[in-house]
Amino acid sequence: MLKALVTDIDGTITDRRRRINTAAIEAIRTLLDAGIEVVLASGNTVCFMDGLCKMVGTDGTIIAENGGVYRRRFSGTLRIPGDRAVCLAAFEVLRDHFARKGVELELYSERYRFADVAFARNIDPAEARAVIRDHDLPARVLDTGFAIHLQAPGINKGTALMGLAREMGISPGDMLAIGDSENDIEMLEAAGIGVAVRNAPPAVQAAADWVSLSAYGDGFVEAVKKYFGESGIR
Repeated sequence: MLKALVTDIDGTITDRRRRINTAAIEAIRTLLDAGIEVVLASGNTVCFMDGLCKMVGTDGTIIAENGGVYRRRFSGTLRIPGDRAVCLAAFEVLRDHFARKGVELELYSERYRFADVAFARNIDPAEARAVIRDHDLPARVLDTGFAIHLQAPGINKGTALMGLAREMGISPGDMLAIGDSENDIEMLEAAGIGVAVRNAPPAVQAAADWVSLSAYGDGFVEAVKKYFGESGIR
């Protein structure tokens, strides 16, 4: 029996322009009212996630910075399994490399990040990965479709999901995870059921147990109805 939903935000409960899908929010609130726990998961910062949780109406249980940070409820302890020093060191190498090619890299939300780093998608992620490999740096390059992130090895939304499951007193198998991007793959694989919305790239769809017929937020609503019933619950 599913006891919790873990969902990505951008591209999953939004449209292609990052506008929140109101039907997705209604589905989340229906689940919350039925006692199903909802975890919002993103590459974004904790302060962003806190504001969104307040507006949506969840209890503040989050996965932020692509799994580098997670927390059980607003009142819980902020867990930071990520290593920002590793990410910053890798970023400096990338910044020097691309500066020589006339491309400037600037950190996003530098003051508010605890674990990873993020910057604009104005470079080729494949080239960034090659630079990281050539310098034998212990960092991962993630392309979320909205930004490029650097994360410490072994840290992802899936490891954060498992950490939260322990704190919530449930099994990862009792969780449904929904996402759309490469930073969601481990989360989909760690959950009992992993769903990719239709706009997800092939690698993400391949990692999922089911792929929605609709894209973006409409696909999210479709998944909630499939696994929790037409009214949003089962």
